[in-house]
This record gives sequence, structure tokens and C-alpha cells, in this order.
Amino acid sequence: MSLDVTNLTATEIGRRVREREVSAEEVTQAYLNRIEALDGKLNAFIRPTPELAISLAREVDEKVGKGESLGPLAGVPVAIKDNISVPGVETSAGSRSLRGYRPIYESTVWERMRQQGLICLGKTNLDEFAMGSSTEHSAFGPTSNPWDLDRVPGGSSGGSAAAVAARLTPLALGSDTGGSVRQPASLCGVVGLKPTYGSVSRFGLIAFASSLDQIGPLARNVTDSALLFDAIRGRDQRDSTTVDYPAGPTAEKVETGIEGLRVGVPAELMGEGIHPETRDAIRRVVDRLSALGIQVGEVHLPHLEHSIATYYIVACAEASSNLARYDGIRYGHRTEAAEDLESLYTRTRGEGFAPEVKRRIILGTYVLSSGYYDAYYLKAQKLRTLMRRDFQEVHREYDVLLSPVSPTTAFRKGEKSEDPLEMYLADLCTLSANLAGVPALSVPCGFSAEGLPIGVQLMGRPFEEATILRMGRVLEQELDVPDRMPDLG
Repeated sequence: MSLDVTNLTATEIGRRVREREVSAEEVTQAYLNRIEALDGKLNAFIRPTPELAISLAREVDEKVGKGESLGPLAGVPVAIKDNISVPGVETSAGSRSLRGYRPIYESTVWERMRQQGLICLGKTNLDEFAMGSSTEHSAFGPTSNPWDLDRVPGGSSGGSAAAVAARLTPLALGSDTGGSVRQPASLCGVVGLKPTYGSVSRFGLIAFASSLDQIGPLARNVTDSALLFDAIRGRDQRDSTTVDYPAGPTAEKVETGIEGLRVGVPAELMGEGIHPETRDAIRRVVDRLSALGIQVGEVHLPHLEHSIATYYIVACAEASSNLARYDGIRYGHRTEAAEDLESLYTRTRGEGFAPEVKRRIILGTYVLSSGYYDAYYLKAQKLRTLMRRDFQEVHREYDVLLSPVSPTTAFRKGEKSEDPLEMYLADLCTLSANLAGVPALSVPCGFSAEGLPIGVQLMGRPFEEATILRMGRVLEQELDVPDRMPDLG
């Protein structure tokens, strides 16, 4: 095969497979070869699944040969974050506590992708139980950023973002609880979408914070991201939080332009804590939109200053509850040094969880404990309601809110590991979208002086993913972002 399919977009791969210009098996093998050759430098994949991938590719090729009608992503490979269940494939959530666990059921998102002919290349690395902003907190070792192997790819979906950026896969799935799709997308120079809470089923997602978690796509461009979002969205009777999503393919609306849209820039996300290079890159985006005739104005989200405190109270409280099930009784890691029931629990959890997960469980248990529930957890929930109202008020006048995704570009491995608060501040710009439940998109908008990617965040009204994707598509076309690719040798 003379064509290097790893340089093609997911949209182009799907078209070529349907038109028999290339087989799904050839595409899949090309990506498997690239993973084998390059992932040793990145550690983006915890476990590739070559046998499953080739089997699924052959099924697609058989359907093509029979002339069956196939969807736009049939034959396109996808990588899946290792907290999303694929039957028979070890799903560890990056934790020692779940090593060896193989689900006997499939997540709704994988079921929908499989039915539409997507091909699972394997499971990608993440911070343990999706708790982190750097993909350094994994039982399987850290992932490297393809743009600079000494730096982090962001987290917790760092493996998925790094794999897309390095052309190890054209598409990937991540989960976003406080920025875990968007922040690594920004740091790795790819597109990442956090859908509206309730638009994508969480059935089969290993829970971190159930009222915040949302599965979302990572891709090389906005159109591919929209196609994957269309493939996984919609109501699921196995997840009571899902809703009937507005009709019509989102991807078809991506090219309809942004005439008449109004953009607000939250002042709280352009001030203290934002690196000057990042701030300048966002201002260039604003200038370009203004030159296109888009109304841009400064807005205020007055309760945003409490977002980090609110998020880490709510998220840790829910994590404490969700992770109580990992006790060594039914599945997962079980200590070999138990003397009685109490030591079974304590030693199993002490051995199975790494320090960051323990820290969040302790914080969550504390804020839910007697005497502290009202002072912390209840107050945080009230603040969350006020933040949601802030978004609703601003969105009455502005269709899209625009901000940085990450305060800085990718930082060096170990740079923030000794100071949890510094690591938590990496999510400064992304947490509010999860707390409010609104959709948010990260789109590459430039590079730093060191050649590291910078992303811009677009936040929209609930279930208006099409609006932020439309704007993201225009920015792809209008911004003078160099067409670079990480050099992995």
C-alpha cells in the first residue's frame, strides 16, 4: 500500500474504505504498525488490541464487499480510554486495583461505535481512575507529550490525546470530569469535545464523579470530532441521566458558518494565573473573530472564583462514594496479607490505590462526614447552582463563551507532582463547564515560542454542540496555525 493512511483524516479514511480505495484491514494494520514502532516513546497505550482490531476490520471489509450501506466512520480505527468498558478486554482505569478485570458487558459508547463499523485499536493510558491533569498518576507509568517527550500530555485522557497527536490513531475517546478531554487536547494540539452532561451515555464508564463525568471525542479536526460525537450521543435506557438529543446529524451543521453569533470572553479566565503567551494567543483569536464581523464582548461569571474549591469538594465526595466498591471482595486487587475482614479492606485499598486517589478519597470522606457536610459539601452544591445560573445569564446575550483551555502549555514531568494544589490549578479554565453541565470544545489556536501547542476553549448553551463546533471549524480555517506534526523519529 503506497498511500500512508495515517496522514489521512477520519472522514477521508471512511470515504476511501466505502469506495474500496483501501481496505479497513489495510488501514488498521498501518496504525497497528505505527503503534508498535512509536508507542514505546510515548506510552500512550496501556494495551493495544491487534487481534480484536483485525477481526473488526475484516467484518467491515466483508460488508463493503456485499455492497451494504455503511456510516461515515465505518473502517476507521479508534482508541479508547482505559476506563471505558470493552467486553473481554482488560479495563483497569490505570489502577493496580483493577488489574486483570475484564468486563463481561460493553459500554454504550463502544456498542454504538462497533455497530457503526469503528475499529478498536486498544486501550489508552490515563491518570488512575481519571484523577489527574498530567497522566503521571498511572499504575502503568506516565505518558509523554509527542511534542516534547520530557513534558506531560495533560490529563486525565493524556493517552488518548497523545495517540491522536502522534498519528497512532485518527480518533480516540476520553472522559471529562473537570477538563480531562479538553486540557490534554490543548496540550497535545488536537481537538477535544466535552459534550453536554446527559448527551452521551455513561453506562460502562468506570465512575469518578457521576454528576460531572462525560465521555467525549478527541480528533485531529473539528469535522472528525463532530462525526464521532454523532456516533455516540443520544438517549440510553441504561443511563437515566441521558436525554433525547436534538434531531439531525451535528456534523452536517459544522460547515454552516458563524454569521450572527455573539461571543463573550469571561474576564475571570483572562487574568491572574494565565501565562502571557496563552493570553496573547487567545487575544489573537478574539481579534480574528472581530475582523470577521463577529460581536465580541467581555462578560463576567462572578462565582467562577470558587470553581476550584467547589469542584474538588463535589468531585472528591462523589469519588469517595464511587470507589468504596473496590474492597477486594468481588473483583479487582485483593491483598494476600489479610488477617481479618478489617485488614482485608484496609490492606487491599492501601495496596490498590496510589497516593493521588487516596488523597481524593480522604478529602471526599471528610467533606461528607458528620459535622462537615453542611459546611463543605452542601455549600459547594449551592455554589454550583449559582455558577450554573451565571452561565444561563450570560448565554442570554452571548451564544459562545471563549477562553483559554489551560493556563500554560505542557509542563515538564514532575514539575507539579510535589504540590497537589499547583496540579489542581492546571484545571482553572475547564472546571466550570463541568460544574454547569455545558458543552465545551478545545481547538488548537497556535504555538508557544518553544513550539508547544496552545488551545482555545469554546463553551456553549446546553445541547448546542453544533454551535461551538461551527465556530471551531471557522477558527480552523481562519487562524494562521502552522500545519506541524510532532517529530518522533
